[in-house]
Amino acid sequence: MKIALMGTRGVPAAYSGFETCVEQLGLRLVDRGHEVTVYCRVPFITYTGTTYKGMRLVKIRAIQNKYFDTLVHSFVSSLHALGQGYDVCIYFIAGNSPVTWIPRLVGQKTILNVDGLDWKREKWPTFAKAYLQIAEWMATWMPNVYLTDSTVVQGFYRDRFGNEPPYIPYGSDVERPPPGEALAQFGLEPGKYILFVGRMVPENCAHHLVEAFQGLDTDMKCVIVGDAPYAEEYKSRLRDLADRDPRVVLTGYVFGKDYHELGSNARIFVETSGVGGTHPALIEAMAHGACIIANDTPENLETISDAGLSYSGRLGADSLRPLLAHLLNNHAMIDDYRQRAMIRANTVYTWEAVTDAYEALFYRTLGRPLPAHRRT
Repeated sequence: MKIALMGTRGVPAAYSGFETCVEQLGLRLVDRGHEVTVYCRVPFITYTGTTYKGMRLVKIRAIQNKYFDTLVHSFVSSLHALGQGYDVCIYFIAGNSPVTWIPRLVGQKTILNVDGLDWKREKWPTFAKAYLQIAEWMATWMPNVYLTDSTVVQGFYRDRFGNEPPYIPYGSDVERPPPGEALAQFGLEPGKYILFVGRMVPENCAHHLVEAFQGLDTDMKCVIVGDAPYAEEYKSRLRDLADRDPRVVLTGYVFGKDYHELGSNARIFVETSGVGGTHPALIEAMAHGACIIANDTPENLETISDAGLSYSGRLGADSLRPLLAHLLNNHAMIDDYRQRAMIRANTVYTWEAVTDAYEALFYRTLGRPLPAHRRT
């Protein structure tokens, strides 16, 4: 098949979980003999090559605007796709649903991964929230097929629109490098820090962890990995909190081997996000072997099952702080949950199984039988 992946910033993955999904899915589809094209958003992707891990890259300049850059880039990418002869065009994020009809004009099939319920994010003003809710409705009929990576979100679409999308989870395969340059760069010791990874935006609630940590009597460190455009006020708030406690380390963006090194050597990982579907950083932290604590959203609880602990996101730091204090005085409990997390990640969330599911969905959407060697 000829497959196009669009609606993200592109590859190499250097921003969020959907870029990682594009990279991991795309390279495996290439290995299976498919032709894969990834649409990349300039200037966010600075990689100069025209191919990456076997994927063809189409680079299109985006407008730099908080509200319109994704949709405009997806619109232009969709127009470009018209003459490319793709069998399937895959889009990511429900907000892209209004342009998924374009490749269908020339017989190309379109598939949309809707992600979580994006309108719940605090960063969006009223008009943007309204648009995203309309886009969710459009996702149920504008593309040929839509899907989700969370059964909680799947249930929302079933209850809200009477239409249930397929469910395909996110993968967790990660490297587990030993302590090295990344830990040295940030003055960290293996097993001596609590980790958060995510975009520095209000709805990801990294302040829950920083505020909870500052009330703990411990020689552990608190490491906050991530950044975000268009969120200067919130980032300034986090920097002010961190300045009060030298144990708090703000790293900014960290990707690739350094990211996996930080993940593999963390003692505890805290997923504070209050909205969204399945969070890739959470699944990867499970695979890295951290003891998991998550904000008690239905989506997070679905992801961790009995392989992690949760705190009340409504109460924030006041709920998280005593849980952290209890864990830090109970090493056996930490080790137990670390093992549980790795087992769940390695049995429920694997990129090969994810690729199997996507590939089968492509064939069904095209009305073609799955090749015999893929049926086992």
